[in-house]
Amino acid sequence: MAIEVGAKVSGKVSGITNFGAFVDLGEHKTGLVHISEISDGYIKDIKDVLKVGDDVKVKVLSVGDDGKIALSIRKAVDKPAEPQRREQPKMAHGHSNHGKFGDNRHHNDNHKNNKASFDDLMDSFLKESESRLATIKKNTEGKRGGRGGRRS
Repeated sequence: MAIEVGAKVSGKVSGITNFGAFVDLGEHKTGLVHISEISDGYIKDIKDVLKVGDDVKVKVLSVGDDGKIALSIRKAVDKPAEPQRREQPKMAHGHSNHGKFGDNRHHNDNHKNNKASFDDLMDSFLKESESRLATIKKNTEGKRGGRGGRRS
């Protein structure tokens, strides 16, 4: 049986490290599930979640030329389709319609419904963070450079 990218296969945890778990896929093939691919939530200690000998269902993420197989437990779990999110209305200069420190409704909805994946939350955070940093940089660098704020 050839291991194909995208395939969901069963395996047995054969080893655990601080960065992930090795899974025996049979036929002398072993793949690595990185700690970030075990669960949608944060995992402080992988040994709290997996033990050597556990049977797991994994999805094959990649097979390298060197024979290394990247696996994911969290992507092997079938999840119901998420409803499309509404976009926040934009203001005149392309900024979203959030207050000075952001709108916490989006954040609280994710905790209530628990539907947004970690990757979606991280993407959202990075976009908002980059926007705030650009605004701060624009407001702190005067026309001649330097560090002072603009004088009105």
